[in-house]
Amino acid sequence: MIIMPVSVFANDDPWTLNFHLENDLFADTDLNYTNGMRVSWVSKDVQYFLDNEQHTYRWIEDINHLLEPFHPDLETDATIHRNMVVSLGQLMFTPEDKFKQTLDKTDRPYAGWLYMGVGYQARTANKLHSFELNIGVVGPASLAQQAQNLIHDARGIERFHGWDNQLDNELGVQLIFERKRRFRPVKEKLFNQIDTDLITHWGASLGNVASYVNGGAQWRVGGSLPKDFGMSTLRPGGEGNNPGLGDPVNRSLNIHGFIATDVRAVAHNIFLDGNTFSDSHSVYKEHFVADVTVGVSAVYKRWNVSYSQVYRTKEFKGQQSAQKYGALSVSYSY
Repeated sequence: MIIMPVSVFANDDPWTLNFHLENDLFADTDLNYTNGMRVSWVSKDVQYFLDNEQHTYRWIEDINHLLEPFHPDLETDATIHRNMVVSLGQLMFTPEDKFKQTLDKTDRPYAGWLYMGVGYQARTANKLHSFELNIGVVGPASLAQQAQNLIHDARGIERFHGWDNQLDNELGVQLIFERKRRFRPVKEKLFNQIDTDLITHWGASLGNVASYVNGGAQWRVGGSLPKDFGMSTLRPGGEGNNPGLGDPVNRSLNIHGFIATDVRAVAHNIFLDGNTFSDSHSVYKEHFVADVTVGVSAVYKRWNVSYSQVYRTKEFKGQQSAQKYGALSVSYSY
C-alpha cells in the first residue's frame, strides 16, 4: 500500500497523489502475477469538507455517519482523522510459457483486472481502519493484453502468444476492510539515532474477484520514521491505503528499511478459479498464500518513494516455483 503522509491539522492537510507499480521484470521473470499498477488520490481530512461554509457536502457527512461504528476506539488518542480515496488500477496474470498459443490446462489462465475504487479511512495516531469498494471488469475489456503488448514492444520483449485463451469478460465487485495498529517496541531511539516500530494488520476481502481473510506485520527501522502505517503490496484483487499523521512539507530527507509479511486464507480467486458465471479455464488454487516483502523508503518534503522486493509462495497446484517481483511506490502531497 502506498505511503501517504498527511498533516495533523485538518485545514492544513494536503491532497495526495500516489502511483504504485509492481512488475516481475524487476526480479528478472515474466510469468504468473506479471504486472500491477494503481493510481490513487487521497482527499484532505473529511472534517475540512464538513466545516466548509461555502459548499454543502451532505453525501460525505452521510458516509461519515454510516461508518462511525467502525471508527477506531479513541482510548488515549485525541482525534479521529478521516479521508476519502479514489483509485484506478490494473492487474495482469499470465502462464509460464509465453510462446504456447493453445490452452495450457496445467498452468494458470491469462487474466486481467481493470477497476476503479472508492475508499474511506478512519485513523488515530496509532490505528487505521480502511474500507474500499472496487468495481471493474475481468477479461478482454480489462485491456491487459493491450497494456502488456505496448510495454513489451517498447522494450523489445517477445509478446505472449496465448491471450486468446484469457478469461471471459465479467463484472467484478470487491469489498475490502483492513485494520492496522502501530506499536513502538522501543520508545527511545536505538543508539540515540535509530527509530523502530511494528505495524500489525488484519482484514478481509469479499466479492467475485477475491474472497479471503488476511493478517501480518511490518517492522521498520531508520533514522526518523514517518508517522504513517507503512507500505504494502497490491494484493491480488485490490489493496487498502494508509495515510499517516506526519508533516510532509517541513520534513528533511529520511530513509528507513522495512520487512513485512502477509498471510492469506483464500476462499476464492477469480484469476485461478476462473469465471464465476461462465465456463472457463481454472486451476486448483492453494488455500494459504504468504508474502514476504523487503524494501527501503525515502521521505523528503512532499515526496515519498519506496522500493521493495516481494517473495510469494505458490498460489496453485502444479506451479513450478514460488514467485518474486519488484514494487515501486511514489507519493506526492500538494
